[in-house]
Amino acid sequence: MSEFLNGFKRTHTCGALRGSDIGKTVRLVGWVQDYRNLGSFLFIVLRDRYGVTQIHIDAASPLFEQAQKIRAEWCIGVEGEVISRGKDANKKLATGEIEVEAKELRVFNRAETTPFAIHDKCDADEKIRLKYRYLDLRRPCLNYNIITRSKVTGIIRRVLESKDFLDLETPILGKSTPEGARDYLVPSRVQPGAFYALPQSPQLFKQLYMVSGFDRYYQIARCFRDEDLRLDRQPEFTQIDIEMSFIEPEDIQSICEEMICTIFKEILDIDLPRPFKRITWDDAMNLYGVDAPDIRFGMLLNDVTEIFRNTEFKLFAQALEQKQGTIRAICVPASVKMSRKDIEQGLADVAKTYGAKVLAWTKVANGQLDAGIAKNLSDAEKTALIEQMKPEDGATLLFVADKLNIARNALGRVRKEIAVKNNWVPKTMSKPEDVGLTWVTDFPMFEWSDEDNRWYAMHHPFTSPRASDWPAFERGDFGQVYAQAYDLVLNGIELGGGSIRIHNIDVQKKVFRALGIGDEEARAKFSFLLDALSFGAPPHGGLAFGLDRMIMLLTGADSLRDVIAFPKTNKAADLMTEAPSTVDSKQLDELCIAHKLPTEE
Repeated sequence: MSEFLNGFKRTHTCGALRGSDIGKTVRLVGWVQDYRNLGSFLFIVLRDRYGVTQIHIDAASPLFEQAQKIRAEWCIGVEGEVISRGKDANKKLATGEIEVEAKELRVFNRAETTPFAIHDKCDADEKIRLKYRYLDLRRPCLNYNIITRSKVTGIIRRVLESKDFLDLETPILGKSTPEGARDYLVPSRVQPGAFYALPQSPQLFKQLYMVSGFDRYYQIARCFRDEDLRLDRQPEFTQIDIEMSFIEPEDIQSICEEMICTIFKEILDIDLPRPFKRITWDDAMNLYGVDAPDIRFGMLLNDVTEIFRNTEFKLFAQALEQKQGTIRAICVPASVKMSRKDIEQGLADVAKTYGAKVLAWTKVANGQLDAGIAKNLSDAEKTALIEQMKPEDGATLLFVADKLNIARNALGRVRKEIAVKNNWVPKTMSKPEDVGLTWVTDFPMFEWSDEDNRWYAMHHPFTSPRASDWPAFERGDFGQVYAQAYDLVLNGIELGGGSIRIHNIDVQKKVFRALGIGDEEARAKFSFLLDALSFGAPPHGGLAFGLDRMIMLLTGADSLRDVIAFPKTNKAADLMTEAPSTVDSKQLDELCIAHKLPTEE
């Protein structure tokens, strides 16, 4: 029978002992990470979340027979004397200068052979690791990620509360207002046929806090979205949600910068300069091709449309004939060696993934364009390209000719692919140059959908337009209206975003109408918000950071699943608890629900 604790309490953690502790009698508890029987003595490497300590047991010890039975992942306790490892010290370990010579050994619980090794380098299939997630979390790398997550949330709370923010909760069971991702629905037993929705964000409730007079709110908020998943998405995720009254964008941005700088200093020991770089959405798209730009390297996009306005090169001419047709180019430096195959079978596939028909190219030799599309260009066009882009000998010019949004986005993705393949962008951050932080500001208020033939809100329908763009809004020129919206981007990934909100009921109704939401529908979906705006709502704004994504970037993890303790798969399944699962007919009857499975086509 395994032993109870019976007063055997640890004096130190497995990561605490140092050379200064030699001679002390200590008690350690934890799990057996490694076990080596060398005949005349044996070693046990004992692990807890703080680190590891080596345990030494001689063959002459009365504990030796008992110790020989111990195996990996047994939960044990050891009492003994701290001794020096002398010339066998392990300088790679914090506790490597010492070991504990065991005088007492307790087995709290045995362990079956684990389905995979509890080490950082684990090649087990992810499905197996998710099924036994409680074992996976014992691995030091995941252990570190979860501990870092806890430290970051502690820093966030400390910084925001020092600025008079209140940690306020919002409801989990709310009303379905389907705009954007699909809601997770919860049936009501007491109101048959009616459903709650799990919150996609606390957006409306945090605005209501502002109307209520709580001028500084934050929450580490759980959010839910029923959408197709990928490595940086989960059906349930966590936001750092912030809202303030009587502010302009710079006010909340400044507080968020202080919070981010504190996190980087305390977690990675990196001092970040302030204020962070700022770039408008238009400049981000024109220079980087994407609205979440990686600013750590150059190779910016060039607009070469006018050079080819009257071109006879059919590929470019056809692109310019379409609405919003444009030609964009980047100059890849000579240090990057590119073969024709690299371009036409590698990078071209990236461009096509984002809608581009062709990735055109040429190279520079002796100050002239050579190879690729060079033979299709006039001398004037070649000269103009050289003058505008100023390429060095050996450089490669890449072009996308298409509609504006496709040309910029596709070339921006190609730009990032080149940087990743040439190791210009480190995966982990250890110094300020590894950290590319920028605010992207002044987003378009609306975006047009050709498929649905209507306008959509680029952020959400509660975002306030810039005052200077209100005349354009009033005349219905929605494509020329920009919002008081802002995203914080880290190394080409959106860390969080927010906006100044609409606090005037008349403006909110007009924005709803622009989005095709009539007064009756708006009243049905958002009556509580519209009512609140009619009772002296203050000017206010906010921002939400993705906590999971932030931790993923800070730790260098490969996916969100590596920084969430109990994540879902890409099919929104929990392999450990086997959720979602079927329920019995009695539960469905109580909820007045009948269901049918999809038929196979």
